[in-house]
Amino acid sequence: MALVVICGQPCSGKSRAAACLAEALQETESKPAVRIINESSFHLDRNQSYADMIAEKNLRGVLRSEVDRSLSKDDIIIVDSLNSIKGYRYELWCLARAAGIRYCVLHCDVEEAYCRKWNEERREKLESAYDDKIIEDLLRRFERPDSRNRWDSPLFELWPSRDGIEKSSAAIVDAIMYLTKKVDSKTRDVKVLQPTLATQNARITEASSLYEIDRATQEVTNMIVEAQSQAMGGPLSGVSLGPGLPTIDISRPVGLPELRRLRRTFIKLTGQSSLSGPPPPSDADSAKRMFVDYLNRELGTC
Repeated sequence: MALVVICGQPCSGKSRAAACLAEALQETESKPAVRIINESSFHLDRNQSYADMIAEKNLRGVLRSEVDRSLSKDDIIIVDSLNSIKGYRYELWCLARAAGIRYCVLHCDVEEAYCRKWNEERREKLESAYDDKIIEDLLRRFERPDSRNRWDSPLFELWPSRDGIEKSSAAIVDAIMYLTKKVDSKTRDVKVLQPTLATQNARITEASSLYEIDRATQEVTNMIVEAQSQAMGGPLSGVSLGPGLPTIDISRPVGLPELRRLRRTFIKLTGQSSLSGPPPPSDADSAKRMFVDYLNRELGTC
């Protein structure tokens, strides 16, 4: 039902924020399924993952692929990583749009001095820490989120060095309200991303299936032309085009050019991907029935 992108500089409290958000979500009335995706999910060492640009690119690819596989209308996915590049956050936003779910960004805004201090404290405790060279490079290259960008909106900002990170933190409370609020026709403050043709994959069909659709629609077109010639160019109502086919109900004479245009549109629609639509017809009879139903909707008396 949602994708939450946690972003911030290294050692800024992102993992703590992700854990608090996940725990707080479990305490809500809806108790949604929550999953956190981060480097630890794949047992990756942070220094090796950010050792150079190639390693960092591979890490982003692994996380992005896992997010793509995990997104659904039932779960809340939290991406706990640097997510420091705005182009990468845009890619995650596109995944959320393709899935038709909510999206938000939670930013841990910390001064660089605190990041260096907290990284050093981790090293003294023998916990996982960044090498000095790597953390300086990551601090320098961090691209702050901007709520004016659609891939950074809505933006909830945490200030760990000032307020700490708790389940009761204002940003986490606001994020939970946004993620769990019920959406209806009057809701204006919650945006559910809608997939577009650019985010959908073309449906892959076998050549035989495309051939059957082409042949079946051509046969129906020829039968309608023949039926209209017998009706002296008048409307067709309750005319059967063959056994097993629905009757055709056309309220006006339809010329061959218009029928050809509707046929091309129907073939194009059956070949496109749909998130919830039926699969393309696999045989000639199914294609004929679907095409007749389509013509009745486009040309019928309704």
